[in-house]
Amino acid sequence: MKFDLDQDQRDFAASIDAALAAADVPGAVRAWSHGEPDAGRRVWNQLAELGVTALAVPEEHDGIGAHPVDLMLAIEALGRWCVPGPVVESIAVAPVLLAGAPDAAAQLAALAAGELIATVALPPHTPRALDADRADLVLHAESGRAGTAQAGTRHASVDPSRGVFDVTATGDSWDADTARAYEVGALATAAQLIGAGQAMLNASVDYAKQRTQFGRVIGGYQAIKHKLADVHIALELARPLVYGAALSLSQDSADTARDVSAAKVAASDAALLAAHSALQTHGAIGFTSECDLSLWLLRVQAVRPAWGDVTAHRRRVLEAI
Repeated sequence: MKFDLDQDQRDFAASIDAALAAADVPGAVRAWSHGEPDAGRRVWNQLAELGVTALAVPEEHDGIGAHPVDLMLAIEALGRWCVPGPVVESIAVAPVLLAGAPDAAAQLAALAAGELIATVALPPHTPRALDADRADLVLHAESGRAGTAQAGTRHASVDPSRGVFDVTATGDSWDADTARAYEVGALATAAQLIGAGQAMLNASVDYAKQRTQFGRVIGGYQAIKHKLADVHIALELARPLVYGAALSLSQDSADTARDVSAAKVAASDAALLAAHSALQTHGAIGFTSECDLSLWLLRVQAVRPAWGDVTAHRRRVLEAI
């Protein structure tokens, strides 16, 4: 079967890239890390104008009701630009959990319009909520039920732009498809990792073309070429697994759990390889706070275990086999 993105999907991804390229996202990430979310909020407003925040919201609630492939395409772009905040939780997971809420219509419409940023804790694999102090809505979901929650103790992350919080359920709960919410969250995290890996590969290729050593650009050395080629291959093999799992989600396939976990494992491994190779290509300067590459290096380390670590997802693939 031939699987490829159509021109409309490519144009949509290009429009996100163009908007974020002009938005100084690295500056917004640094400000977010220092407790100044205004620049990050402006980035989210731009996403809302492009329709990104409305992708997973049903049309009857002023959303787009997009296909899961389109949603993953957008999340990959946000990972490529290291957008701060609970991207996966608000854009991909919250619409699933809010479908049965008493005030679903108003909350989903606010999500679609970008007026509401939500975050989610979904034990056991996601026991804490990302950026619960910045989110307008905190959700706690477990065993087929979801409800609102409030932030508790903050726990530090390897990525200073990501704060994870214990949450306490508040108010009433409602029936929710928590199983699907988990699959969507895990797959969207895989897409985010693919985007981050691609950004680091692009940065490494650009750096290798201009950095000189012993009178030659380092990109001319076979060791560098082979290292970056391995990253490209890993990303190109992982990306179709993400989109294939999105197709399984759209069809409610019996193989959805297997496909999502396979995509999460492949994306996690590819992003880690990209991070290692990018740091080796740039040298120690790549990990300094002044270098934008450091933002992606830390993001990948923080996101890889999110929504189920590699061990948990390998186990699910093995059980499916």
